Amino acid sequence: MKTREESLNLLHRYIKNDRMINHCLASEVVMRALARRLGKEEELWGLAGLLHDLDVEITNADPKVHALKTAEILKEENYPDEMIDAVRMHNEEATGMERYTEFQHALAAGETITGLIVATTLVYPDKKIASVKAKSVVKRMTEKAFAASVRRDHILECEKIGIPLNEFAELSINAMKEIADQIGL
Repeated sequence: MKTREESLNLLHRYIKNDRMINHCLASEVVMRALARRLGKEEELWGLAGLLHDLDVEITNADPKVHALKTAEILKEENYPDEMIDAVRMHNEEATGMERYTEFQHALAAGETITGLIVATTLVYPDKKIASVKAKSVVKRMTEKAFAASVRRDHILECEKIGIPLNEFAELSINAMKEIADQIGL
C-alpha cells in the first residue's frame, strides 16, 4: 500500500482548493478514529478519507460522475480494491447502487459529518473547534436550513456501523481537534 506521504502528494496533484484539502484532511482523521473505534486497519481507512474526493475539481463535483474518476485514479496508483470500493461508493448516485459494507458506510458518514462540524464551528463566536460540543452538532442535524447541503442521511449511516449519533459526533469532533491548526479551526 502507498504511504501517507505518497498519498498527500497525490492529493495535492489533483486538488488545489485549500478548503477542499482541509476537508480531505479532516475526513482522514475522522476515518482513522473510526478505524480505531471499530478495530479496522487505520492506515487503509485514513487514506480512504484523505483521497475520497480526488476527482472533485476534475468532475466539478457532478454527482453523476464524482468518485468514479477517483476510483480509476486509485486503481492506476495501485491502492487496495477494498479502499477503491469504499471511495467509489461514498457517492451512491454515481454508481446506482446502495452502500452495504461497513467501510462504505463509515466513509460516507465520516466525510459528511466533517462539513456539519465545520459549519457548526463557524457559527461559534471564537470560530474554534475546541469550543464545539457534540450536542451542538447533533442539534444542528435537525435544522434543515443550517448547512443545507450536508446530507444528514449520510451522517446517520454511523448507526449502520454500530455507533450512535452522539458518540459519532464526539469521536469526529475530537479527531478534528487534533488537526485544528492545520485546517484553520
